[in-house]
Amino acid sequence: MDELLEQFLIEGRELVAQAGKDLSALARDPRDAAAIDSAFRAIHTLKGSFGVFALAPAERLLHAAEDMLDRARRDAGVLDGGTVAALVACLDQTDRWIDDMERSGALPDDAERVSTASTALLKPAASPAKAGAEPSRPAEWVEALKTREADLIAQAGAALVVFRYAPDAECFFRGEDPLVVAEAVPGLLALAVLPTGGDWPGAEELEPFSCFSVLEGLSTSSLEEVQAAFRMQPDQVQLARIEPTAAEKAPGEARGDATLRVDAARLDALADGLGDLIVAINALAPLAAEAQQVDRALAARIRAAQAGIEGVTAKLHRNLAAVRMVPLEPVLRRLPRMAREIAETLGKRVSLSISGEGIEVDKQVADGLFEPLLHLLRNALDHGIESPDDRAAAGKPPEGAVSLSFRRDGDRITATLRDDGAGMDPGRIRQAAVARGLLAADAAAALSEAAALQLIFLPGFSTAGTVTEVSGRGVGMDAVRAAVEKLRGTIEIDSARAQGTAFHIHLPVNALTTRLLVVEVAGERYGVALDQVVETVRVDRAALLPVGTGLACVLRDRTVPVLDLAELLDAQAVQGDHAKLVVTRSRGEPVALRVDAFAERIDTVLRPPGGLLASARGVIGSALMGDGGVLLVLDLPELAA
Repeated sequence: MDELLEQFLIEGRELVAQAGKDLSALARDPRDAAAIDSAFRAIHTLKGSFGVFALAPAERLLHAAEDMLDRARRDAGVLDGGTVAALVACLDQTDRWIDDMERSGALPDDAERVSTASTALLKPAASPAKAGAEPSRPAEWVEALKTREADLIAQAGAALVVFRYAPDAECFFRGEDPLVVAEAVPGLLALAVLPTGGDWPGAEELEPFSCFSVLEGLSTSSLEEVQAAFRMQPDQVQLARIEPTAAEKAPGEARGDATLRVDAARLDALADGLGDLIVAINALAPLAAEAQQVDRALAARIRAAQAGIEGVTAKLHRNLAAVRMVPLEPVLRRLPRMAREIAETLGKRVSLSISGEGIEVDKQVADGLFEPLLHLLRNALDHGIESPDDRAAAGKPPEGAVSLSFRRDGDRITATLRDDGAGMDPGRIRQAAVARGLLAADAAAALSEAAALQLIFLPGFSTAGTVTEVSGRGVGMDAVRAAVEKLRGTIEIDSARAQGTAFHIHLPVNALTTRLLVVEVAGERYGVALDQVVETVRVDRAALLPVGTGLACVLRDRTVPVLDLAELLDAQAVQGDHAKLVVTRSRGEPVALRVDAFAERIDTVLRPPGGLLASARGVIGSALMGDGGVLLVLDLPELAA
């Protein structure tokens, strides 16, 4: 791909994402001056990016949007729900054109027609302001402060908050100290004390018990935080948010040396090198044990060297992992547009809200998360959210609500997609599974409601009575689970009839290295990812009780089925007085796998299966051991299914 085009795609999508965020803010508050300014800058820059490639239809459409936002900067009253919706439609079309540029390097043949039609949507709001209306302009004190503190604003290189605090003349008699109040503003960058009337009073006019000063300042904190500092003087303070223009940015930022774009393949190569280094370090432990038999002093020096190398490697690992961390926001930027398009196709009204998108995860996790989320979103809109008439009959608002939220818990992240639709019926799911021959009737009846919901992830499962252009709830859900498990994640379902459904996806934040538990089975060693292990337990053999044709045991007051891992691997099981169990979750339910012994825990780079291993059931990859051997890493949930 041409380097200029590649840069255009990256920056264009970033600008679309920024403008989309600003328009969402304007949908809530059309008079949000900061959002208007930010959207104007993003669309202005986006227009220039299209101009580099002489893409006239896109330039004209963006110019019309730019004009609308420019009028809104002078008079926020020109924006209303309809004009913001028109701007969103313009941005969606621009986003589709960026996708076209990536696919073919050119706009589609109908770009002229689409541009004309889309520009027409902006014309009603583009009419001149009402006669006699005075356009609002930035306050003079803001412009004066920006001029006075231009150097500080340029050095900050980021959005700032300015304030003008005009204490009333009698404030001293209430025990207030305006200077103390202003100095308590968080993130205070500059503070100026100015005369109220423009000139300081002469000595003969000075009234020592009356306040005749105005305090103006600059803060790096948020608008809300600065406002909170003046919570006792709300009627005496004016606030505004300002951002540096391109000319005001710091020199280093203008040169672009604050951010370095690196090809992902180079980071992957570094990760592979780190993996080889970890394997080499793992080889030192057995070497030290061997040296112990010959020379204890030599063994001690080897262990000391190993500890030093491990410390440096751990630092390298942290730094490389930090470089690979990216916010989720760019990956999710297309979802709001797709939600609007799908809802329009289905004749439904749906709002999509996203929160926690600023959380950072490994790039591999971020990239792999988009497809399963998109599939879940399609299903939620198609068969989760009811039609407007059905919602009205159920006493719900005509507009359905879908939310996507992200939460980080230690080294794990949870993505939750929730809708307020019809919910899922476990009984109907059981019937569908039996009807399609996926499960015996007695086995389906024995399932708990949570386990019944997990049946939608079986290949070939569907409850859809009709086929739509979008999807059917359950169709292809096995692909969703496969995509999540490929990222070493799990997926859970909560659903209530007539109230809605929530899918919870649990994923590791860091995909650079994997923590493995080494187990022994029938004389062989295997690795299992610790994030698939609920717990490890050791019980008496007598605690394994026959249930049906298998075995089970009671763990934490719950009956858990027990499977022999050796039998699952077609090996000969080793019998003993005690049973060592690795407890995992399969289809949402706990399952215990019996092994012969627990060995060490190691950090290593997991290599995806290739060749014959790519089609092997229950294998998620391999890892190199310190002695040069290859350790197969098992997929416990798949083996236990």
